[in-house]
Amino acid sequence: MLIARQELKGLQRTLPPIINHVGSALFGNLVPPPADPLLAIIDAHRRDSRSNKIDVGVGVYRDADGRTPVLQAIKTAERRLLEQQESKSYIGAAGDVRFAELLRPVIFGAAIASDRRIVGIQTPGGTGALRLAVELVRRARPDGTVHLGLPTWPVHHSVLAATGLTETTYPYFDLDTQTVQFDTMIGALAGAARGGAVLLQAACHNPTGADLDMDQWRAVAEICAARGLVPIVDIAYQGLGDGLEEDVAGARIVMGAVDEAIVTYSCDKNFGQYRDRVGAIYVKAGTPEQGRIVQDYLQLTARAMWSMPPDHGAAAVRLVLEDAALTAQWQAELAAMRGRINDVRRTLAGIDVRLAPVATQRGLFSTLPLGAERVARLASEDAIYMAVPGRINIAGLRPDQVERFGRAIVAHL
Repeated sequence: MLIARQELKGLQRTLPPIINHVGSALFGNLVPPPADPLLAIIDAHRRDSRSNKIDVGVGVYRDADGRTPVLQAIKTAERRLLEQQESKSYIGAAGDVRFAELLRPVIFGAAIASDRRIVGIQTPGGTGALRLAVELVRRARPDGTVHLGLPTWPVHHSVLAATGLTETTYPYFDLDTQTVQFDTMIGALAGAARGGAVLLQAACHNPTGADLDMDQWRAVAEICAARGLVPIVDIAYQGLGDGLEEDVAGARIVMGAVDEAIVTYSCDKNFGQYRDRVGAIYVKAGTPEQGRIVQDYLQLTARAMWSMPPDHGAAAVRLVLEDAALTAQWQAELAAMRGRINDVRRTLAGIDVRLAPVATQRGLFSTLPLGAERVARLASEDAIYMAVPGRINIAGLRPDQVERFGRAIVAHL
């Protein structure tokens, strides 16, 4: 024993330099990553002492008082959950199965929701659903290509890059004319190699607010069916544009036209569940048998990525959707949120003709033709904070701020 202790002491004397060397060899290769521009906006706004400062950078819903409230329907569901939940035991990689079942008709409608080729599981937010979607595409086709319109939510790029899939982009929105570049989009998809995937936003496009109309959705559906393209439809804002049904009408057209499709879904915005990370993924396979295989892969991949999703937020949404009175209350609260957003849009658009397109756009965001220099000047001169190149959160404006904000923007256009 004495010899062993002496040997151990000798070994301990040699460990520190070895450990330091190994540590440097591993983490010394890392370079500082690019700063998160949104965090910089938050920090700059926080440090600004001016009483008239405006934050339209952070992408969360805010009411007329500038708060991001917990919905009353969710509050009631959480109280019931607190009283009724008997265990915090594991729920499995598929998450809350009943939650995923109850969301199906909300997303797909009764006709498609009963399709046995469609399978789905709960995920940690819409981002988790997106990551799982592209992981599934990579497993099925490691050399696959995903087509993506620009501009888009920056995390779309990050999620695709993390899997190693090839990203091919096309212009979706023209900043100067504030219009969807639909002919360019259709041309890009018509020339796409068979078997690729295309990432589409169902409604309330982030960051532009510019959505496809129903004729355009039908054209996209026809192209996907003809070219064998698999649509990945990102639904992050259902109910915050024109309505629960209206905001998924295009997605339903596409789902009905193709044999295979993926839908990623977020409850973070329309149920106000931002920090609880509530989402789901649904996959339409060619046959029910293929659907069962896909379901197994979804759970297998999820198990390796996050083991199982958090339960609380999804359980609260489940309780809302199980109770007709709570569902009606949620829908009324959502309608009020939507009404406020669209009221701000109309008011802002009426200030100057150059802001008119904002009225026809939908959801939290619009992107104005400003650029980095003018965005910086708006912050320094007018205490108005937004993301480059001019993405604004419409719901970030209180009613008493809209006029000043619009006049300041017009002065810089």
